[in-house]
Amino acid sequence: MGKKLVKLPATEVDMTAAKYTPQRVQAPHLTGFWLKLFVMLIEAPIIGSMILILVKNKNRITKMLKNTVIPETPMFIPEFPPKESEPGVFCLEEDGKPEERVEFALQCLPDYNPACIWINDPTTPFRYWKIRDYTYAYKSKLTTPSQVAEHFILAIEESNNKNPLAPLLISYDPDEVRRQAAASTQRFKEGSELSILDGIFIAVKDDIDCYPYPSKGGATWFHELRQVKKDAVCVSRLRNCGAVMVGKTNMHELALGTTGNNANFGTTRNPHAPDRYTGGSSSGSAAIVACGLCSAALGTDGGGSVRIPSSLCGVVGLKTTYGRTDMKGLLYHSGTVAIVGPITATVEDAILVYAAILGSSPAERVSLKPALPCLPNLSSCENWCSMGSLRLGKYTEWFNDVFSTEISDKCEDILNQLSEKHECKTIEIVIPELHEMFIAHVVSIGSEALSQLNPDLEDGKLARLTYDSRISLALFQTYSASDYIAAQCLRRRLMHFYMEIFKKVDIIVTPTTPMTAPIISPTALTVGETNMWISGSLMRFVLAANLLGFPAISVPVGYDKQGLPIGMQLIGRPWCEASILRLAAAIEETCAGPKKKPKQFYDILQGKLM
Repeated sequence: MGKKLVKLPATEVDMTAAKYTPQRVQAPHLTGFWLKLFVMLIEAPIIGSMILILVKNKNRITKMLKNTVIPETPMFIPEFPPKESEPGVFCLEEDGKPEERVEFALQCLPDYNPACIWINDPTTPFRYWKIRDYTYAYKSKLTTPSQVAEHFILAIEESNNKNPLAPLLISYDPDEVRRQAAASTQRFKEGSELSILDGIFIAVKDDIDCYPYPSKGGATWFHELRQVKKDAVCVSRLRNCGAVMVGKTNMHELALGTTGNNANFGTTRNPHAPDRYTGGSSSGSAAIVACGLCSAALGTDGGGSVRIPSSLCGVVGLKTTYGRTDMKGLLYHSGTVAIVGPITATVEDAILVYAAILGSSPAERVSLKPALPCLPNLSSCENWCSMGSLRLGKYTEWFNDVFSTEISDKCEDILNQLSEKHECKTIEIVIPELHEMFIAHVVSIGSEALSQLNPDLEDGKLARLTYDSRISLALFQTYSASDYIAAQCLRRRLMHFYMEIFKKVDIIVTPTTPMTAPIISPTALTVGETNMWISGSLMRFVLAANLLGFPAISVPVGYDKQGLPIGMQLIGRPWCEASILRLAAAIEETCAGPKKKPKQFYDILQGKLM
């Protein structure tokens, strides 16, 4: 008998008839000896193929890619309709200088009142220092970038001496930090600072080029094959604004995981709970911001890798529209699901860093025809008045598919407050084929990662990767060209569904992750860990923004009973970063409640190392 084929219905079907089925990745959770044995088996010629076929069958990957007729034609990169208008925004010129865009962004922010900030009262609720706080301190001669640099260097030394090892930075040179800080100090002395970002400490994920540091991608050998001769475009734009680039942050090896586990250099720990993961793959970037050492960090997001760790660490993570930022100078520079984006302590800082790094590459301007980038006008009362026009889409069954009702209840409370305080309307929506979304994404990102890594995996390099990376690559190697085509047919189909939804709502709202930070298994620290069930769960709400290229942001909204951060995700229409930034600012300002100081926190502005 031949295989039974399944034919998906045309996209014109009634989406409200779709039924939600909870998705659970089925794969073994292994560490230690059993992880090593499993890798040995799946890399064996015959038995390895049999094991991977079993894993794919259990997760219905083979059924969808091989035995299903998908009526749509493939869509190899996100294709967007013309941008719809956003109320209360200012547009920027992509071709302008980064420092000019940052100055323009500054004018979009509410007035800054230092009298409300510089209060030495121990009863005052905890708050992170903002970028404007640093600039005020520099201009008022309360401190200098060089003095802050010394505080930073002392804090990094203290952090690096913790036991067990949990490094925030993989590559770091204190003399280089001092050199940049001294140049910034001189500019402030002369009154010639470059922008509001002058003297602001920013870290860079280890898969983004930042000269003179190597780009290791969290691996032990990648830098041997690829020499860094200049900054990535996004880093160069920040340097033009005077930012102090402090080094390369730790990450999940080659960005092939969502926990942040790294057996090569040591696993970065969550500043709120050192026995728990930060999330990944931008683990060090989220942690270094959460513990107060940097105002901002750059991360990359191909499967939630900016938003997941931001959510678990209690900070803000922005994923822009696909093509909004130039990917030149990144390890994965030619994929169709990943972007480079900022991780910051506050929404206003995300706006400032976003303004600096935005700007499509010349090729993407031809293929994507990006709309002009816009920023929300947060400086006037009209901004809050325009909030009432926002329609928020909520798919309740999906929204509530979380490990603890504390997460969904907290996010539901935020929606209620947005309705009461800002008259935002929440509309019930249905999103079909979420399992198909997962399959299309994993095939797309896996195939694209493998195509860029394949030339470098010769001569025994594969054996020098961590065990969980080898499992991921073994799975990716089973995808065929026809599998990739099928995934792109699903991409077009899913794009149709979402664009129909965006005719009814402006922003789709979900928790960022269905769980708070997971516990680190002690054996995972030395050997590594494979836990696709956890990884798949962490990605439950984030994948549409990657596969379909939508902008999305994770904003902290509170904590569970254990004091672990909870994040809320806002997914916007293509090119509508301004809308999600406006809503995120409203949540942060009027709904989210007070922040808790992380257990690992350093006040480098005032020199209080805790």
